[in-house]
Amino acid sequence: MRIVAGLARGRVIAAPPGRDTRPTSDRAREGLFSTLATLTDLDGARVLDLYAGSGAVGLEALSRGAASAVLVESDMRAASVIRRNAETVGLPGARVVVDRVERFLATAPAAFDVVFADPPYDVSDEIVARVLAAVPLAPGGVVVVERSSRSPSPAWPEGVEGVKERRYGEGTLWYGRAVVVTP
Repeated sequence: MRIVAGLARGRVIAAPPGRDTRPTSDRAREGLFSTLATLTDLDGARVLDLYAGSGAVGLEALSRGAASAVLVESDMRAASVIRRNAETVGLPGARVVVDRVERFLATAPAAFDVVFADPPYDVSDEIVARVLAAVPLAPGGVVVVERSSRSPSPAWPEGVEGVKERRYGEGTLWYGRAVVVTP
């Protein structure tokens, strides 16, 4: 795996050992960021990478201009790989949090402009819906969920509307945007 574009373009990053993580492929990440560019401006964005695995998505966001990326991963071995990958990328703004996603979201300190969630495929749709309902999304912010292509579209919480979906082999990326309410 490598960083696809931006300041750290071409830097090789590692995947955690074993079969418990499913890193987002370079091709899917390129598609993710191409689609994000049509929905939001990454320059200076606050990014949240849930179920971070290798950290590839959050680190790619930093490489492409995000100001900060919080990478949440519950597996200690994977979190160690994320820390090493952050050192390899060498950009400021990465913060690795070793915690369960649900517990982190219960105390998340701020709203995020872009949220990426790539839960294990065996996580139930109900849990994914609860996670999405707890995401602190800034007004106009974008949330992306990666799931098996056999999964149904996510149940977007009130205030978030589904705007796009893109399939990449076995996985599909679903995009939602926080609705901006004007008084």
